[in-house]
Amino acid sequence: MSDTVVRPVDDSTWGDLETVFGTRGDAAGCWCQWFKVPGRQRDELSVEDAHDRLHDQVRAGSPGVLAWVDGDPAGWSAVEPYSAYPNLARSPITRRQEGDPADPWAVTCFVVRLDYRRRGLARELLRGAVEHARTQGGTVIEGYPVDPEVRPSLTSAERYHGTVSLFRDGGFEVVRRPSATRAIMRLAL
Repeated sequence: MSDTVVRPVDDSTWGDLETVFGTRGDAAGCWCQWFKVPGRQRDELSVEDAHDRLHDQVRAGSPGVLAWVDGDPAGWSAVEPYSAYPNLARSPITRRQEGDPADPWAVTCFVVRLDYRRRGLARELLRGAVEHARTQGGTVIEGYPVDPEVRPSLTSAERYHGTVSLFRDGGFEVVRRPSATRAIMRLAL
């Protein structure tokens, strides 16, 4: 990949994050609130409110990392402690089980602008997410990827969690398979 920089998002880079999310598609409607806002409230949340919530979260801390390619905003990965995502505990896929770390860092999604897909940017974002968790004192990080080897027909929209091969290449190991197409993968920092 050309000159790629990945670093935690902050209020000074908010405009670049807006560029990555864009105005169309899944990311433009979600603004990384899927795992943060309970179902009924999320269903009533306007796009503007989701946008404003993420902006407030960015101002309060860094809920993820942003990537630039040759100076252009190109991608995003959400990464925070598990406890920042209340809906993870509600999901049968991601809820804690006996022996799981109580509050690992969690990589919940990737957004890569169309022009930058299939160029290895998700790998750079995952490396940046791991480094961000490490510098914030995280000792364990996990992801909840899909497995296109099991179901090749997964759309780009369904791959926002990342893929098993992406996390495996990043040093993560599968700790369990809650479904045929999903894995819980973990890395000790």
